[in-house]
Amino acid sequence: MAVFLLGVGAACCLGLGFVLQQLAAQRAPLSDFLSFRLLLDLMRMPQWLLGVLLMICGMVLSALALTKGEVSLVEPLTATNLLFAMALSRRLTGQRLGWHGWSGVALLALGVTAFIVAGRPSGGGPPAGALRHWLVVGVVVGLALLLVACARRLRPSPEATVLALAAGLLYGLQDALTRISGQVAEDEGVGALFTQWQPYAVVVMGLTGLMLVQSAFETAPLRMSLPALTAAQPLAGIACGVGFLGDRVRVTPGALAWEAAGLAAIAVGVVLLGRHPAMPCAHGTSRKDAAGVGGSGEEPVRIVR
Repeated sequence: MAVFLLGVGAACCLGLGFVLQQLAAQRAPLSDFLSFRLLLDLMRMPQWLLGVLLMICGMVLSALALTKGEVSLVEPLTATNLLFAMALSRRLTGQRLGWHGWSGVALLALGVTAFIVAGRPSGGGPPAGALRHWLVVGVVVGLALLLVACARRLRPSPEATVLALAAGLLYGLQDALTRISGQVAEDEGVGALFTQWQPYAVVVMGLTGLMLVQSAFETAPLRMSLPALTAAQPLAGIACGVGFLGDRVRVTPGALAWEAAGLAAIAVGVVLLGRHPAMPCAHGTSRKDAAGVGGSGEEPVRIVR
Protein backbone atom coordinates (compact mmCIF):
# COMPACT_ATOMS: atom_id res chain seq x y z
CA MET A 1 0.00 0.00 0.00
CA ALA A 2 2.87 2.39 0.79
CA VAL A 3 4.40 1.80 -2.65
CA PHE A 4 1.01 2.34 -4.28
CA LEU A 5 0.39 5.62 -2.46
CA LEU A 6 3.90 6.91 -3.13
CA GLY A 7 3.65 5.95 -6.81
CA VAL A 8 0.30 7.64 -7.31
CA GLY A 9 1.48 10.69 -5.36
CA ALA A 10 4.53 10.90 -7.62
CA ALA A 11 2.28 10.64 -10.69
CA CYS A 12 0.10 13.48 -9.42
CA CYS A 13 3.05 15.83 -8.88
CA LEU A 14 4.66 14.90 -12.21
CA GLY A 15 1.46 15.37 -14.22
CA LEU A 16 0.67 18.79 -12.76
CA GLY A 17 4.30 19.87 -13.09
CA PHE A 18 4.52 18.89 -16.76
CA VAL A 19 1.49 21.02 -17.67
CA LEU A 20 2.89 24.11 -15.92
CA GLN A 21 6.31 23.57 -17.51
CA GLN A 22 4.85 23.36 -21.01
CA LEU A 23 2.78 26.50 -20.58
CA ALA A 24 5.95 28.37 -19.64
CA ALA A 25 8.31 26.67 -22.12
CA GLN A 26 6.24 27.71 -25.14
CA ARG A 27 7.18 31.32 -24.31
CA ALA A 28 10.93 30.63 -24.21
CA PRO A 29 13.26 31.86 -26.99
CA LEU A 30 13.71 29.32 -29.80
CA SER A 31 17.38 30.23 -30.12
CA ASP A 32 18.07 28.08 -27.04
CA PHE A 33 16.42 24.96 -28.47
CA LEU A 34 18.29 21.78 -27.37
CA SER A 35 20.65 23.84 -25.26
CA PHE A 36 21.11 23.99 -21.51
CA ARG A 37 20.74 27.78 -21.87
CA LEU A 38 17.05 27.06 -22.26
CA LEU A 39 16.90 26.02 -18.61
CA LEU A 40 18.49 29.32 -17.57
CA ASP A 41 15.86 31.25 -19.54
CA LEU A 42 13.05 29.23 -18.04
CA MET A 43 14.30 29.79 -14.50
CA ARG A 44 13.13 33.40 -14.81
CA MET A 45 9.50 32.25 -15.15
CA PRO A 46 7.62 31.62 -11.84
CA GLN A 47 5.17 29.27 -13.56
CA TRP A 48 8.01 27.08 -14.79
CA LEU A 49 9.71 27.09 -11.38
CA LEU A 50 6.46 25.91 -9.78
CA GLY A 51 6.21 23.17 -12.40
CA VAL A 52 9.79 22.07 -11.72
CA LEU A 53 9.16 22.12 -7.96
CA LEU A 54 6.19 19.80 -8.46
CA MET A 55 8.29 17.58 -10.73
CA ILE A 56 11.04 17.37 -8.09
CA CYS A 57 8.45 16.43 -5.47
CA GLY A 58 7.24 13.73 -7.85
CA MET A 59 10.78 12.44 -8.33
CA VAL A 60 11.36 12.34 -4.57
CA LEU A 61 8.15 10.39 -4.03
CA SER A 62 9.10 8.09 -6.89
CA ALA A 63 12.54 7.54 -5.35
CA LEU A 64 10.92 6.67 -2.01
CA ALA A 65 8.61 4.24 -3.79
CA LEU A 66 11.61 2.66 -5.53
CA THR A 67 13.31 2.04 -2.17
CA LYS A 68 10.25 0.06 -1.03
CA GLY A 69 9.19 -1.63 -4.29
CA GLU A 70 10.47 -2.87 -7.61
CA VAL A 71 10.94 -0.68 -10.68
CA SER A 72 8.56 -2.93 -12.61
CA LEU A 73 5.85 -2.13 -10.03
CA VAL A 74 6.50 1.60 -9.54
CA GLU A 75 6.83 2.54 -13.22
CA PRO A 76 3.27 1.56 -14.27
CA LEU A 77 1.94 3.59 -11.32
CA THR A 78 3.86 6.73 -12.27
CA ALA A 79 2.59 6.35 -15.85
CA THR A 80 -0.77 7.54 -14.53
CA ASN A 81 0.69 11.07 -14.34
CA LEU A 82 -1.19 11.77 -17.57
CA LEU A 83 -4.49 11.45 -15.68
CA PHE A 84 -3.50 14.31 -13.39
CA ALA A 85 -2.15 16.33 -16.33
CA MET A 86 -5.52 15.85 -18.01
CA ALA A 87 -7.36 16.98 -14.89
CA LEU A 88 -5.41 20.28 -14.73
CA SER A 89 -5.61 20.79 -18.49
CA ARG A 90 -9.37 20.20 -18.42
CA ARG A 91 -9.63 22.84 -15.70
CA LEU A 92 -7.59 25.33 -17.74
CA THR A 93 -9.35 24.73 -21.07
CA GLY A 94 -12.89 23.97 -19.90
CA GLN A 95 -13.06 20.95 -22.23
CA ARG A 96 -15.18 17.96 -21.23
CA LEU A 97 -13.65 14.50 -21.36
CA GLY A 98 -16.31 12.89 -23.55
CA TRP A 99 -16.09 9.37 -24.95
CA HIS A 100 -12.56 9.95 -26.27
CA GLY A 101 -11.18 11.06 -22.91
CA TRP A 102 -12.98 8.49 -20.76
CA SER A 103 -11.77 5.71 -23.08
CA GLY A 104 -8.19 6.84 -22.51
CA VAL A 105 -8.74 6.97 -18.73
CA ALA A 106 -10.24 3.47 -18.69
CA LEU A 107 -7.51 1.95 -20.88
CA LEU A 108 -4.71 3.50 -18.84
CA ALA A 109 -6.21 2.39 -15.52
CA LEU A 110 -7.05 -1.11 -16.75
CA GLY A 111 -3.65 -1.49 -18.42
CA VAL A 112 -1.79 -0.65 -15.20
CA THR A 113 -4.03 -3.02 -13.23
CA ALA A 114 -3.65 -5.86 -15.75
CA PHE A 115 0.15 -5.61 -15.84
CA ILE A 116 0.52 -5.53 -12.05
CA VAL A 117 -2.00 -8.32 -11.37
CA ALA A 118 -0.74 -10.61 -14.15
CA GLY A 119 2.97 -9.91 -13.75
CA ARG A 120 3.07 -9.78 -9.93
CA PRO A 121 6.38 -7.83 -10.01
CA SER A 122 8.73 -8.85 -7.22
CA GLY A 123 12.35 -8.46 -6.31
CA GLY A 124 14.80 -10.91 -4.88
CA GLY A 125 16.29 -12.12 -8.13
CA PRO A 126 20.06 -12.13 -8.53
CA PRO A 127 21.36 -8.85 -10.03
CA ALA A 128 22.95 -9.12 -13.44
CA GLY A 129 26.66 -9.25 -13.98
CA ALA A 130 28.69 -6.26 -15.10
CA LEU A 131 28.52 -7.17 -18.80
CA ARG A 132 24.75 -7.45 -18.89
CA HIS A 133 24.40 -4.36 -16.70
CA TRP A 134 26.46 -2.18 -19.02
CA LEU A 135 24.84 -3.73 -22.10
CA VAL A 136 21.35 -2.67 -20.97
CA VAL A 137 22.58 0.79 -19.94
CA GLY A 138 24.39 1.19 -23.26
CA VAL A 139 21.37 0.14 -25.30
CA VAL A 140 19.05 2.60 -23.51
CA VAL A 141 21.50 5.51 -23.74
CA GLY A 142 22.35 4.65 -27.34
CA LEU A 143 18.68 4.61 -28.36
CA ALA A 144 18.17 7.98 -26.67
CA LEU A 145 21.12 9.50 -28.53
CA LEU A 146 19.90 8.03 -31.82
CA LEU A 147 16.43 9.50 -31.28
CA VAL A 148 17.90 12.95 -30.57
CA ALA A 149 20.01 12.78 -33.72
CA CYS A 150 16.97 11.75 -35.79
CA ALA A 151 14.77 14.44 -34.22
CA ARG A 152 16.91 17.23 -35.67
CA ARG A 153 15.88 16.14 -39.18
CA LEU A 154 12.13 16.25 -38.49
CA ARG A 155 9.48 18.93 -38.52
CA PRO A 156 8.50 20.42 -35.13
CA SER A 157 5.55 18.20 -34.16
CA PRO A 158 7.22 14.81 -34.80
CA GLU A 159 10.47 16.29 -33.49
CA ALA A 160 8.82 17.00 -30.13
CA THR A 161 7.49 13.44 -30.02
CA VAL A 162 10.90 11.91 -30.72
CA LEU A 163 12.65 14.15 -28.18
CA ALA A 164 10.09 13.16 -25.57
CA LEU A 165 10.72 9.48 -26.36
CA ALA A 166 14.45 10.03 -25.80
CA ALA A 167 13.78 11.82 -22.51
CA GLY A 168 11.46 9.01 -21.40
CA LEU A 169 14.17 6.42 -22.02
CA LEU A 170 16.64 8.43 -19.92
CA TYR A 171 14.10 8.93 -17.14
CA GLY A 172 13.37 5.19 -17.05
CA LEU A 173 17.08 4.42 -16.73
CA GLN A 174 17.39 7.19 -14.15
CA ASP A 175 14.70 5.50 -12.04
CA ALA A 176 16.58 2.20 -12.15
CA LEU A 177 19.83 3.88 -11.09
CA THR A 178 17.95 5.78 -8.38
CA ARG A 179 16.88 2.47 -6.92
CA ILE A 180 20.48 1.25 -6.88
CA SER A 181 21.57 4.49 -5.18
CA GLY A 182 18.84 4.06 -2.56
CA GLN A 183 20.00 0.52 -1.84
CA VAL A 184 23.61 1.71 -1.46
CA ALA A 185 22.56 4.46 0.96
CA GLU A 186 20.47 2.01 2.96
CA ASP A 187 23.14 -0.70 3.15
CA GLU A 188 26.35 1.34 3.43
CA GLY A 189 25.25 4.82 4.49
CA VAL A 190 24.80 8.08 2.59
CA GLY A 191 28.55 8.71 2.49
CA ALA A 192 29.03 5.66 0.29
CA LEU A 193 27.07 7.39 -2.49
CA PHE A 194 30.01 9.69 -3.23
CA THR A 195 32.16 6.69 -4.19
CA GLN A 196 29.63 5.20 -6.62
CA TRP A 197 28.99 6.28 -10.22
CA GLN A 198 25.21 5.78 -10.16
CA PRO A 199 24.30 8.97 -8.21
CA TYR A 200 26.31 11.12 -10.62
CA ALA A 201 24.66 9.39 -13.58
CA VAL A 202 21.25 10.10 -12.02
CA VAL A 203 22.04 13.83 -11.93
CA VAL A 204 23.40 13.90 -15.50
CA MET A 205 20.44 11.98 -16.90
CA GLY A 206 18.00 14.10 -14.96
CA LEU A 207 19.41 17.37 -16.34
CA THR A 208 19.72 15.98 -19.87
CA GLY A 209 16.19 14.62 -19.78
CA LEU A 210 14.90 17.93 -18.45
CA MET A 211 16.56 19.82 -21.31
CA LEU A 212 15.09 17.42 -23.89
CA VAL A 213 11.62 17.66 -22.38
CA GLN A 214 11.65 21.46 -22.23
CA SER A 215 12.85 21.60 -25.85
CA ALA A 216 9.94 19.36 -26.82
CA PHE A 217 7.52 21.48 -24.80
CA GLU A 218 8.91 24.63 -26.41
CA THR A 219 8.34 23.66 -30.03
CA ALA A 220 4.96 21.88 -30.12
CA PRO A 221 1.73 21.41 -28.15
CA LEU A 222 1.85 19.21 -25.06
CA ARG A 223 -0.20 16.52 -26.80
CA MET A 224 2.75 15.89 -29.16
CA SER A 225 5.27 15.18 -26.39
CA LEU A 226 3.69 14.10 -23.08
CA PRO A 227 2.16 10.82 -24.38
CA ALA A 228 5.52 9.70 -25.76
CA LEU A 229 7.30 10.67 -22.54
CA THR A 230 4.71 8.91 -20.38
CA ALA A 231 4.83 5.72 -22.48
CA ALA A 232 8.61 5.47 -22.88
CA GLN A 233 9.58 5.96 -19.22
CA PRO A 234 7.82 2.91 -17.73
CA LEU A 235 8.88 0.67 -20.63
CA ALA A 236 12.53 1.65 -20.16
CA GLY A 237 12.25 1.33 -16.38
CA ILE A 238 10.71 -2.13 -16.57
CA ALA A 239 13.36 -3.23 -19.08
CA CYS A 240 16.11 -2.04 -16.73
CA GLY A 241 14.45 -3.60 -13.69
CA VAL A 242 14.19 -7.01 -15.34
CA GLY A 243 17.42 -6.55 -17.31
CA PHE A 244 19.90 -5.89 -14.51
CA LEU A 245 18.19 -5.20 -11.17
CA GLY A 246 16.87 -8.69 -10.59
CA ASP A 247 13.17 -7.81 -10.81
CA ARG A 248 10.93 -10.74 -11.61
CA VAL A 249 7.61 -10.93 -13.41
CA ARG A 250 5.58 -14.04 -14.15
CA VAL A 251 6.53 -15.62 -17.46
CA THR A 252 3.80 -18.21 -17.95
CA PRO A 253 2.07 -17.96 -21.35
CA GLY A 254 -1.14 -16.63 -19.79
CA ALA A 255 0.70 -14.07 -17.64
CA LEU A 256 2.82 -12.89 -20.55
CA ALA A 257 -0.31 -12.41 -22.67
CA TRP A 258 -1.97 -10.29 -19.99
CA GLU A 259 1.24 -8.32 -19.34
CA ALA A 260 1.56 -7.54 -23.05
CA ALA A 261 -2.11 -6.58 -23.20
CA GLY A 262 -1.67 -4.35 -20.16
CA LEU A 263 1.33 -2.54 -21.62
CA ALA A 264 -0.51 -2.13 -24.94
CA ALA A 265 -3.54 -0.70 -23.12
CA ILE A 266 -1.29 1.72 -21.24
CA ALA A 267 0.26 2.91 -24.51
CA VAL A 268 -3.11 3.34 -26.26
CA GLY A 269 -4.62 5.07 -23.24
CA VAL A 270 -1.68 7.45 -23.02
CA VAL A 271 -2.02 8.37 -26.70
CA LEU A 272 -5.80 8.90 -26.41
CA LEU A 273 -5.43 11.15 -23.39
CA GLY A 274 -2.45 12.99 -24.79
CA ARG A 275 -4.31 13.89 -27.98
CA HIS A 276 -7.50 14.94 -26.21
CA PRO A 277 -8.59 18.55 -26.96
CA ALA A 278 -8.28 19.39 -23.26
CA MET A 279 -4.50 19.11 -23.41
CA PRO A 280 -2.74 22.49 -23.79
CA CYS A 281 -2.26 23.35 -27.45
CA ALA A 282 -0.24 26.09 -29.09
CA HIS A 283 -2.22 28.75 -30.90
CA GLY A 284 -2.40 27.96 -34.61
CA THR A 285 0.76 26.26 -35.76
CA SER A 286 3.65 25.56 -33.43
CA ARG A 287 5.97 28.44 -32.68
CA LYS A 288 8.82 26.73 -34.47
CA ASP A 289 6.74 26.32 -37.61
CA ALA A 290 5.76 29.97 -37.43
CA ALA A 291 9.38 30.99 -37.09
CA GLY A 292 10.37 28.85 -40.06
CA VAL A 293 12.77 26.77 -37.99
CA GLY A 294 13.29 23.08 -38.73
CA GLY A 295 10.82 23.03 -41.57
CA SER A 296 11.10 23.13 -45.32
CA GLY A 297 11.54 26.89 -45.48
CA GLU A 298 8.11 27.41 -47.02
CA GLU A 299 5.75 30.05 -45.76
CA PRO A 300 3.83 28.68 -42.77
CA VAL A 301 0.12 28.08 -43.23
CA ARG A 302 -2.06 30.04 -40.85
CA ILE A 303 -4.83 28.07 -39.21
CA VAL A 304 -7.97 30.06 -38.56
CA ARG A 305 -9.95 28.89 -35.55
